Amino acid sequence: MTVDLKDLGPGDIDWLVDQHAWLYARDEGFDDSFPVLVRQILEGFARDHDPACEKSFIAWDGDQRLGSIFCVREDDETAKLRLFLLVPEARGRGLGRTLLEACMGFARDKGYRRMALWTHQSHRAACALYEKSGWRLVRSEPKVSFGTEVVEQGYEVDL
Repeated sequence: MTVDLKDLGPGDIDWLVDQHAWLYARDEGFDDSFPVLVRQILEGFARDHDPACEKSFIAWDGDQRLGSIFCVREDDETAKLRLFLLVPEARGRGLGRTLLEACMGFARDKGYRRMALWTHQSHRAACALYEKSGWRLVRSEPKVSFGTEVVEQGYEVDL
């Protein structure tokens, strides 16, 4: 697998919304409110992001998209990791680590002192990757989100 990391481009928003909708409905039981949120986040990023301190990474193998990760500004010292996704056929090959390292490296290079993210406890592989990369769990609480019971978690890492 030869992977190229590209900026958000034509067709990426629709693809990412579709992949999030399908995977999260299949794996987590999320309802149709989730892809609406994903589209809002992506369209907001496309419209308003500051390329000097925010970046998208879309993983491609030839003409096939494999996943994404986004680095967005939370405040002057904190970057937020968003929309980390890998299609099932790309998992277990080190691409998640590649995307995470690219995102963290970008944040570090732009002068952020820390990163934060929000996820769910059920994303065991991603949570294990975060912990191996120095992230620490700072919040965990049961909730009902997107029509299903979840345990929301917050992670942070110093850069």
